[in-house]
Amino acid sequence: MSPYLAPIDKPKGLRLKLLYRFLGRQFGTAPGWLTVWSARLPLAYTSWMGKVYTLNKKLELSPDTMRLIRARVESINMCTWCMDAGRWYVINKEPHLLPKLDALHDYQTSPLFSDEERAALDFASELTAQKRVNPEAFESLSRHYSERQICEIVWVVSTTFLMNINNLGLGVGSDGLCEINPEPRSQGARRGSAAAGRGEW
Repeated sequence: MSPYLAPIDKPKGLRLKLLYRFLGRQFGTAPGWLTVWSARLPLAYTSWMGKVYTLNKKLELSPDTMRLIRARVESINMCTWCMDAGRWYVINKEPHLLPKLDALHDYQTSPLFSDEERAALDFASELTAQKRVNPEAFESLSRHYSERQICEIVWVVSTTFLMNINNLGLGVGSDGLCEINPEPRSQGARRGSAAAGRGEW
């Protein structure tokens, strides 16, 4: 599926051209969000992603937990660009995490995941799918994470959600960096609705 707005292959402005070149060398092609979204807005609108990246380095959450939360949110939202790029990053930068990424749809029962990770993924799943969180999910999360870490988890969910919506709204799909196997949206939505109805995830 092509994006709703045609990609801009020749951007204006030196800094944007440098960003095209830098990310093109890293991924083999300029990312879809860059050519469709960023190329049409002042560069300040793109710089927030760099700020998020810098702030994420200051989180107390482990990088693995953050990566799993982001992947879960991306899967529920069906942002195929994000899922594709996230998998590419894990394969190339964090290969130890690939088994968990492959088992993410079954995190509630898979022995690969700790109770702490399940609590974080339950919380992130409910917040993403339902746009609210039941007290039971928050209580479960608070048994494993500090108040600051809980706020960090919300931050990871919300910043991931923003990137997802940018791509979904403009029809920016996978760049084909690697093979992805997204969970059907209906399955994720049913799982979220059922869990919320039971007060659990």
